[in-house]
Amino acid sequence: MSEVRYIAVEGVIGVGKSSLAQKIAKKLDCTLITEEFESNPFLEKFYDDSKRFAFQTQMFFLVNRFKQQQNFQQDDLFSKYIVSDYIFEKDQIFAYLNLSKEELNLYENIFPLLQRELRKPDLVIFLQSSVDRLLFNIKKRGRKIERNITRSYLTQLSEAYNDFFFKYSSSPLLIVNTTDIDFVNRQKDFDALCEQIFREDRGFIEYFNPVVG
Repeated sequence: MSEVRYIAVEGVIGVGKSSLAQKIAKKLDCTLITEEFESNPFLEKFYDDSKRFAFQTQMFFLVNRFKQQQNFQQDDLFSKYIVSDYIFEKDQIFAYLNLSKEELNLYENIFPLLQRELRKPDLVIFLQSSVDRLLFNIKKRGRKIERNITRSYLTQLSEAYNDFFFKYSSSPLLIVNTTDIDFVNRQKDFDALCEQIFREDRGFIEYFNPVVG
């Protein structure tokens, strides 16, 4: 397995991807790229009326993610490590879940033109969790913009993420079950994950599901 320099953390809303990305970046003392979801003026409206605001929300994210990825590639070409709390391709998950047929046709003409310009991660860490745990995390952090997220939507989104990463082959993948572990508050859990990330004998697809004792 080649050296891991660009790490991306992925997963459903509330799974802890931003918190984990921050901890990894702090450990490596490196550049951190975080998704700027709060700057999307359509997102709160989307959670209130998904059909009406899906396309505007999606296109704003698509363009913003592309610009952000382009900027870090230019600025951090010679950085030792880079950590991100998303991958560009994840945009497709939300597009296929939320857009109408006509909107999706337009989206599919635009996405490949942007994707081909961007660097792929050396490792993607996909965090999985139960819907109950996701709901608990979302409620605990109390973001106003997420107050109308439903169990049904999270279930659909979790299934869409699982399907996407079941087929994913663009970068090496580490799939992590986070339901019963806490990388943020339990150092031993974080240390165990870091061992997996930097294993020299790690395969192209690996699973990390530690036994909680």
